[in-house]
Amino acid sequence: MKEFCFDADNITLTVRPYDNIITVALKNGAVFEMKKKPSVKFPDGKSADFPAPSSCEIFRSGTSDTVRVIYDNIGGTDISALCHIGVDRTTKDILFTVNVTGDEAGQIAELKYPAPFEFGAAPGHGYTVLSRMQGTIIPAGEPIIVETGLVFQRDAYMPIFAQVRDGSGYLAVYDTPYDCKYLPDGDRIAPVWLTSLKTMRYNRKIRYMFREKFDYNAAAKCYRNYLIERGRLITLKEKAVRNPRINELTGLPVIHSCISNHISPESDFYDKEHPENNERYTTFDDRAEQLKRLKALGLEKAYTHFDGWGLHGYDNLHPSPFPPNKEAGGAEGMKRLSDTCEEIGYIFGIHDQYRDYYYDNPDFSFDEGLVYSDGTRPFHSVWNGGRHTFLCSELAPDYVRRNYEKFKRLGIRIDASYLDVFSVVELDECFNSDHPCTREDCAKNRRHCLDMLTSRGIIPSSEEALDCIIPSLALCHHAPFYTEILGAPDSNPVGVPIPLFELVYHDCIIVPWIGLPGERGGWGIPKNDCAYIYAILYGCPVYCPIDADENDVKDVKLACDSANRLAHTELIRHEFIDGDIRRQRTYFSDGTVIEADLDGGTFKIRTL
Repeated sequence: MKEFCFDADNITLTVRPYDNIITVALKNGAVFEMKKKPSVKFPDGKSADFPAPSSCEIFRSGTSDTVRVIYDNIGGTDISALCHIGVDRTTKDILFTVNVTGDEAGQIAELKYPAPFEFGAAPGHGYTVLSRMQGTIIPAGEPIIVETGLVFQRDAYMPIFAQVRDGSGYLAVYDTPYDCKYLPDGDRIAPVWLTSLKTMRYNRKIRYMFREKFDYNAAAKCYRNYLIERGRLITLKEKAVRNPRINELTGLPVIHSCISNHISPESDFYDKEHPENNERYTTFDDRAEQLKRLKALGLEKAYTHFDGWGLHGYDNLHPSPFPPNKEAGGAEGMKRLSDTCEEIGYIFGIHDQYRDYYYDNPDFSFDEGLVYSDGTRPFHSVWNGGRHTFLCSELAPDYVRRNYEKFKRLGIRIDASYLDVFSVVELDECFNSDHPCTREDCAKNRRHCLDMLTSRGIIPSSEEALDCIIPSLALCHHAPFYTEILGAPDSNPVGVPIPLFELVYHDCIIVPWIGLPGERGGWGIPKNDCAYIYAILYGCPVYCPIDADENDVKDVKLACDSANRLAHTELIRHEFIDGDIRRQRTYFSDGTVIEADLDGGTFKIRTL
């Protein structure tokens, strides 16, 4: 059978398409091999492997050597796949491209291409790197378990995965990342492509970057360089050129509080036994006094984030929550709170929402709602406001524009705004014929909303930190670790937590951590760990409780002063001291070195 072999300095690619074997050999003797067949999964759950190729030929360009392989009549259908498997002679990246044709709308559920690389590392001899939230490594020999594997969700903030075996390995980067996921296959990681508006529609591309000396730090730096080359790594300094207010953000603690909570009888949260618990509010003026108290305790500057400013409070009536909550003081009270923040040097930020689309909002129309591929609509009732569907992202920018003009007319200065869930939940497809929307369109629409804030001098933020939204974000709510029971305060980590995200994006977005010294566990924090120590170790700010005492303020200021010094530095390297995962060290581009003992809750900061 035909064998195609390409040498590119320190890497050799061998393709045997009729045997479904692809081999990558490194100069140091490390070998990675694909042995399984690519496949198509149909909506009924059945799968069909790719058949024998109908043709194979070499295609050489000025930059790459490629095998062009065609597979016809996959699964006895009219579906064909045109694949290119090659090596870039300049970068030495191994490139896979697949173009599926002949599929009718809804005929394909998923496409597994290429097959996963065999791993086979013995315990203690390697690990898998996943971009699950902040990042994790799964030591060889331990099961790899993921929820959905969907890229641009909590299973993959970034469109990458990596594997390390005996010091060598690869980083996989989805070049076309908007309709894809990854799935564990034993100890292998398989790339999977999803349809876009029911068909495959366009070429899907993934690249593998192999290195003889490789670890999770090298994986992060490979991806960072990939982003830099494509103009997609936008630092805080660059973002501040467009919106100078971002310069005020570095080193600030986050004060997160709420004005009003109203829980609808139609909400899953509604307390039938104690209905008095369903209505709570604090006035805008009372919150202003609490901020003044913190100022008097020595908290000179801060970023504030107020939930529940709207008519019915938190998570109600969106995207039309006006007017500001009357019981809490109405528009005049909200303006006084904003003015107080300006007087004491705090940034006035609010919570806002343009995905959850509440049935009782005054502008509700199913015509603007998201439609799934089967013609049904999303329905939820879990949040405070009760029954809601999703607003199509195509229409969200119009509501953002309208609402911030309303603030302007009311004379309420908004310094910062948090557009809820935009940088954590999956990208939406919409099949409404009046406003169809792909996942890539959805990402663009969400960025449009955030960029609209920036154009008004408002600091943009969102819930977590999806790679495709980060160019339009200055701050996120948090980006902690994936734990066994996400959200439970007493939960173990999944794998070994690492700062994979910070190694790529530390100087591009501010990631605060929620917790003070001595506190253990929390949302996305392993039960034996302290979020404050991670903030110090990673050079990040922390939250300050609105009812903090003098000692709390001192601890907050210490972490935030360190974060301020490091805000515009790159996190160069992270390591486990003497192989002990409970003792860690970080290195920053300005020469700062930080050591932390997770068990002892201690740290050392060494600066030049």
